Amino acid sequence: MFAKGQTVIQYMEQLAPKHVAMEGDKIGLQLGSLQKEITGVLVALDVNEDVVEEAISLGANLIVAHHAIIYRPLSNLQSDTPMGKVYEKLIKNDIAVYISHTNLDVTEGGMNDWMAEVLGIQNVIPLEDIHTDNLYKLVVFVPKDHHQRVLDAILNAGAGWIGNYSHCSFNIEGYGTFLPQEGTQPFIGKEGKLEKVEEIRIETIVPQSSRNKVIQAMLKSHPYEEVAYDLYGMDLKGRTLGLGRVGKLQEPVSLDAFVQRVKEKFDVPAVRVVGDLNRQIKKAAVVGGSGGRYWKHALFRGADVLVTGDVDYHTAQDALMAGITIIDPGHNAEKMMKPRVAAWLTDKLQGDKYETKVHASSIDTEPFAFL
Repeated sequence: MFAKGQTVIQYMEQLAPKHVAMEGDKIGLQLGSLQKEITGVLVALDVNEDVVEEAISLGANLIVAHHAIIYRPLSNLQSDTPMGKVYEKLIKNDIAVYISHTNLDVTEGGMNDWMAEVLGIQNVIPLEDIHTDNLYKLVVFVPKDHHQRVLDAILNAGAGWIGNYSHCSFNIEGYGTFLPQEGTQPFIGKEGKLEKVEEIRIETIVPQSSRNKVIQAMLKSHPYEEVAYDLYGMDLKGRTLGLGRVGKLQEPVSLDAFVQRVKEKFDVPAVRVVGDLNRQIKKAAVVGGSGGRYWKHALFRGADVLVTGDVDYHTAQDALMAGITIIDPGHNAEKMMKPRVAAWLTDKLQGDKYETKVHASSIDTEPFAFL
């Protein structure tokens, strides 16, 4: 059995939720339809004609890409233009294109964490805060003999996190009363008779990002026809997600040695470097894509070096005078997302016994040649 398009995207959005994307970012379904069975998924950094041909050859009818194929409003859709040919080929072959961009950058366990991890940057925090999870207090009343079942369901769905402590809850025994009205089918009691039942009041914390999942898990596991629960907004804030990462290296290294590490781990033939190659690097920052404008954030966070792509001349001059070094491996360094996203989707699909195959694109979309 093949997975439906919406099922594949639900898995993708578990990794990179849409609500954590930066405002105005072009993410989500950009072309085609998800109302179909997905025979194969191709994970790509960019979508060009070669990538589309690869999808066709692999029998993939969904491309999950990092960079948008429609970034600016289209004034026309001519099939005799380079990009128009790509759109035409996608449509004729019924291939949908879904984009996961800054939401994949920002999310925990996403692009920026992958970049930091391979470079040995530890105990990372965001360079710039983008999204803070609002917290809610969930209170639900459960008959005593169903207490553990409901508690496990809501905690396993993402409730109960306080800092690095999971499964946090408070449980109080008491009595609940209710009178089933005409036409009801009560789990306990009889229509028209006032009931008094031993219940347990469960209190726990629910982050906004998990709220719908937790509520659905609670309702599904609860035995009552009408579940009594409350959800309160709180002034407390949960985890903060952001763009870029900064942290310390396990051991200080020279900028020259760190440059070689970047080239190896990012699989790039060359980098541009700003700064003294003999400088000792103790703390490093990374930003996927074009992150030159974040050099001040990196400096403020105490970083000795910023690793990011597409740094312009004047930004490099300003950073050099301010005392922070830069390594520019190019925008295409983000290609590391292909095998990682493919592995994530494969694990999810196989876990639910779907036959849909996932492929990491083998097409090199680097537009520059290094001579």
